[in-house]
Amino acid sequence: MENSAEIHGPDARTASPEEILALVHDSRDEVIERLLENPRFQENHLCLLLARKDLSTVLLERISGHRDWMGSYRVRRALAFHPKVPQLLGMRLVRELYAQDLVELTFSPSGNPAIRHLAEELVLAKLPQLPPGQKLTLARRGSGRIKGALLIDGCQEALSVVLDSPVLNEGHVLQALARITLPARVVTAIANHGRWSNIYAVRLALLRNSQTPLARVLVFLPTISLTDLRILSKSVSVPSSFQPHIRRELANRIQHGNSAMQKYPRV
Repeated sequence: MENSAEIHGPDARTASPEEILALVHDSRDEVIERLLENPRFQENHLCLLLARKDLSTVLLERISGHRDWMGSYRVRRALAFHPKVPQLLGMRLVRELYAQDLVELTFSPSGNPAIRHLAEELVLAKLPQLPPGQKLTLARRGSGRIKGALLIDGCQEALSVVLDSPVLNEGHVLQALARITLPARVVTAIANHGRWSNIYAVRLALLRNSQTPLARVLVFLPTISLTDLRILSKSVSVPSSFQPHIRRELANRIQHGNSAMQKYPRV
């Protein structure tokens, strides 16, 4: 009796569209190789095939060499996302992806880390030119690094989503506050945010930012340590408009022998 490879292999070249739908799930490379030669094998069949994670690198390279197939964005995207795509091919394909697909690739659990890193770099490079709607999508789905960049960008539509994100960390916020060009609305949002305004290092950074609302500065000062008040009172990086209030707080603290509360209230 003939084995199935001998029966199905040759048949793959002439299989009907309905038979192709079954053959794309065949685990044998020789069957898939013959299937790729079938003139009835269409883009939708190829995308079904590329959804399989067990395809060999050899098959992926063969597919990438087919000019007609590579003219399809769906095919290029599927190849770029495939966990076994050769690195050089993947790096080339990633550069052709739309922004929303680049974002998805950055947090894809499978695949080449170098390809994912390139995707993130490309997202960061495209960020200033993206429309607000896409930035909002990034704010909801992007990595911590991307959300840190969105914070610096200051898009109004994405700001609250970014600040509330659990993957945004203290380092991202401090990096943003260190930028001279940070939009005032971002500084104000951080200063009024229930989570970030209660982190001591963030409060110190806000006291060095000229766009921090004075009302918030006055709330923060009683929570700053005596040592840090002394440093701030002599620092050229502190806005001159804040200095009278810092020195007044420092003088009162020295006069009354008080230091900042070890556990200050959330404000």
